[in-house]
Amino acid sequence: MPINAEDLQQIREYIRQEVPKVLGEEGYLGRSGEWELRERIVRVEEELKAQRELMKQGFELMERRFEQIDKHFEQVEKRFEQVDKRFELIEKHFEQVDKRFEQIEKHFEQVDKRLEQINKHFEQVDKRFELVERRFEQIEKHFKQVEKRFEQVDKRFELIEKHFEQVDKRFEQIEMRLEDLFRKIFHFMLWSFGFTVSIAAVAVAILK
Repeated sequence: MPINAEDLQQIREYIRQEVPKVLGEEGYLGRSGEWELRERIVRVEEELKAQRELMKQGFELMERRFEQIDKHFEQVEKRFEQVDKRFELIEKHFEQVDKRFEQIEKHFEQVDKRLEQINKHFEQVDKRFELVERRFEQIEKHFKQVEKRFEQVDKRFELIEKHFEQVDKRFEQIEMRLEDLFRKIFHFMLWSFGFTVSIAAVAVAILK
């Protein structure tokens, strides 16, 4: 614990009063001893003065440091005030965010209701699709039957085509026979015409 100026003054007075008494009672004081004692007292006083000056400087430094600490605390308090204001702003912002979340929750509730309605609608649509699929199955069965009928018709057409091919072949044979007949008739006509011309020429020659 540091010693203040008042304590040093009291110690100094106590030494001046008590040391000569103690030395006188013990028989240590003589002229030479008295001078030595005075010199020691002077040295002690000088040391006490030096210590007091050091203590003053220490106290001054401590006061300056305390002033700096006070200023620092003032700055810290200002910063805390700013932080408090920021926290107030943040709280207000969170209140607004809470309100927005409440609105969003209400909106989601409405969306859920709409989704339920949509799900019901899709269930109805699914049922309709099932009916449509059944109808398509029936139509497919009908088309299969129709395809079978067309296959039968195709077979009949194939038979008819074969029959027409045979008819075409017969017509070709008839055409060939007719061509032969026309050739024979043409040759006969040429022969008849030549024969007639020859007879006419002979008759003309006889008549002359």
